[in-house]
Amino acid sequence: MSVRRVAMTSDSNLEISVAQVGKDAKVFLSGRINVDSSPDLRDSLRAILSMEPLPRTVTVDLAGVSNIETSGIATLIEALRVARHHQVGFYLQGVAGSVLRLFEVAGVLALFDLAGSGEKVS
Repeated sequence: MSVRRVAMTSDSNLEISVAQVGKDAKVFLSGRINVDSSPDLRDSLRAILSMEPLPRTVTVDLAGVSNIETSGIATLIEALRVARHHQVGFYLQGVAGSVLRLFEVAGVLALFDLAGSGEKVS
């Protein structure tokens, strides 16, 4: 089992860490996802979804996210679409509290799968 970690710290209060375990990628986020940090998250997810070979799955762990704005949700939806286009599984985990509430209010919770279960987050 190969594990590779890359840590990226954004100037915008978001820490992005990527772990590659075998054929899977796991993205750990910590901080705030807002209009300032969303471009860094987008760049990180695009890089993962353009790797050769492509990962089998990408799991985004939101447990360390204290706040997410609609720009962050838009970034995750964009990554979900790219992943589906490449037939890569795209999962969220650690969706709770104010992060969960925004997904519910925006009406996009049902778009995403919960990590490892194959079930919708709802």
